[in-house]
Amino acid sequence: MESVFVTVGTTSFDELIQEVSSERATRILQDLGYRKLILQIGRGSVEPKPLVGTNFTLEVFRFKDSIADDIQNAALVISHAGAGSCLETLEAGKPLIVVINEKLMNNHQLELAKQLHRDSHLVYCTCSTLSETLQKLDFTSLKPFPPGHPEKFSTFLDKILGFQ
Repeated sequence: MESVFVTVGTTSFDELIQEVSSERATRILQDLGYRKLILQIGRGSVEPKPLVGTNFTLEVFRFKDSIADDIQNAALVISHAGAGSCLETLEAGKPLIVVINEKLMNNHQLELAKQLHRDSHLVYCTCSTLSETLQKLDFTSLKPFPPGHPEKFSTFLDKILGFQ
């Protein structure tokens, strides 16, 4: 069953959870052939009701010791722009849509997403453009993230955050 995994990490990103579980977004996902949506909602206050239908399933959880299996089993990952979530997904070789939280001050997450997009490793958008991004989904231009070099990612983050 083709599934989409959504993660907000340990944070709260209610706007993302609300948008990705909306009727519009779930219909687009179904039209794209996905049959399961798994939401990791962290500390958020928006908690969509689990849904088991004939064609589409929605599952919700807050935290697990590890989301590695959820990422590995997903055909698509939609994530906040947290460095850990991005790195884990990219190293797993999964297509990734990063959704920027525009409410964050000094948005280093935006810089991270922009650079990884420029390097053709992911697609990024905002909550307000998520449905449009899903409709235009094309991962053919994405390049695999070089595996096994966390030090390169660390150097990359240091550069973006101004530590170099």
